[in-house]
Amino acid sequence: MPPTGGVGELEHKAYGALKLLNFDEATSGEKRKLQLLELEEIRMNAYESSKIYKQKMKVYHDKKLQRQNFQPGQQVLLFNFRLRLFPGKLKSKWSGPFMIKEVRPHGTVELVDPTACTPEKRWIVNGQRLKFYNGGQLERLTSVVYLNDP
Repeated sequence: MPPTGGVGELEHKAYGALKLLNFDEATSGEKRKLQLLELEEIRMNAYESSKIYKQKMKVYHDKKLQRQNFQPGQQVLLFNFRLRLFPGKLKSKWSGPFMIKEVRPHGTVELVDPTACTPEKRWIVNGQRLKFYNGGQLERLTSVVYLNDP
């Protein structure tokens, strides 16, 4: 009696297992194509929904913006965005008041510091960093640090 479990029988069992897993190459290929198409459709839906979300957020943000019409000679306060380097609750984020020298196109404004010792110190800034100054005394934070020799 010949021994059972030879090489031929092992190949036959492997072929049978492979055939069991993939019943038909054509149907499994079609199934894989359908899965890829579904994945592509999900990706496109996600892209479209993010595009719609961005448009809605832009409309919301633009609705909240207030258009300010600045005129030469007005006094304004300038937002100090560099204050984040030295954060403090008591420091004011607004500096000024400054005088508007010229209003340029696309929201650019040229400012002049009326209290400067040097003649005509000017800045060109974005108009979104400005707000109208309504008058009154503005508190300026000054700090003095004395260094003692040991």
